[in-house]
Amino acid sequence: MASLERRVAIDAARAAGHLLKSELPGSRRIAYKGSPTNLVTEMDARAEELIVGRLAAAFPDDAVLGEERGAIAGRSGRRWIIDPLDGTTNYAHGLPTFAVSIGLETAKRVELGVVFDPNLDELFVAERGRGATVNDRPLTVSTTATLDESLLATGFPYNIRETKDNNLTEYAAFSVRARAVRRMGSAVLYLAWLATGRLDGYWELRLGPWDVAAGSLLVEEAGGRVTNFVGAVLDIDAPAIVASNGRIHDAVLAVLQAIRGGGPT
Repeated sequence: MASLERRVAIDAARAAGHLLKSELPGSRRIAYKGSPTNLVTEMDARAEELIVGRLAAAFPDDAVLGEERGAIAGRSGRRWIIDPLDGTTNYAHGLPTFAVSIGLETAKRVELGVVFDPNLDELFVAERGRGATVNDRPLTVSTTATLDESLLATGFPYNIRETKDNNLTEYAAFSVRARAVRRMGSAVLYLAWLATGRLDGYWELRLGPWDVAAGSLLVEEAGGRVTNFVGAVLDIDAPAIVASNGRIHDAVLAVLQAIRGGGPT
């Protein structure tokens, strides 16, 4: 990856993260995207506007997919995938657990991933084939060998109140098979923390491309494994994700297979 893409993505992620952190103590204007559990604030839009503006100025021919704006067409064959504020519910409540995520995809493969956590001042960067770092320190996934010893993370779909396919059965199953299961409201941070070895595994039924683009590359470049629920290649555009340190991956898939059969419905 050329240094310009990396530099612009890092600068944009840092700028958006610092904006979010500076405005965290303020009151929020909250709207809903079809569900009482799917929030959006004015800060989501402000952060995305900042990021898209910087990317468009540097790479005007690239496509952009943002969580709030949707798709912007391009002609270069490359696509930036942006989550300007992952952890919106946390942010709306003043809880400092959120992150900015920027991924660059070429030919259906993510080549660059940048995640910034402004609260811990941690900058995660991965380039395909070149490894992953946090604040310039190399990342390696954990060496936890069994599901029984593992710390896992997950999340729940926004329509949890309406659908029976809501991850509660899976959550219960892993809760008695793993050391513990955490639910902290940021898929982007789960993947970044998995890449650091703080978590051993993560699964979630339904996400957006912006939730997994950068983070999945972080995990892979740190030596972990990322698949869909049946162990096949993750579909960035419709992600049902299982990510792990690799050592426990088959055990996680086996639990999900026993509960779900063929995978998410």
